[in-house]
Amino acid sequence: QVQLVQSGGGLVQAGDSLTLSCAASRRTVSSYTMGWFRQAPGKERDFVAGIIWSDSGTYYAESVKGRFTISRDNAKNTVYLQMNSLKPEDTAVYYCAAGTVLVARRASNYASWGQGTQVTVSS
Repeated sequence: QVQLVQSGGGLVQAGDSLTLSCAASRRTVSSYTMGWFRQAPGKERDFVAGIIWSDSGTYYAESVKGRFTISRDNAKNTVYLQMNSLKPEDTAVYYCAAGTVLVARRASNYASWGQGTQVTVSS
């Protein structure tokens, strides 16, 4: 499986921006997409955004459309999540993951996970 190392996160105010990164130690033939999930305390891990490795096609959860942007740097084998206009409800631990299908919005479609990083948005 792919090893994923995350960077970024932190404490920001509502309306601020933050960028998360996720570096993959290696690529495998079974990794077709990269995704970001988030999980608040006591809640399920929810899909946030995904990107298709082959053509950089992207897809998002409705709650973050227009505010978050997922992108990749293939040379660095790194995926980013640019978060703008952050809201308190965006507060969660964010995880990147490598998926085994082209488009994946369920956690069960991801085989490898990063360690998670805390994003806290104050009012």
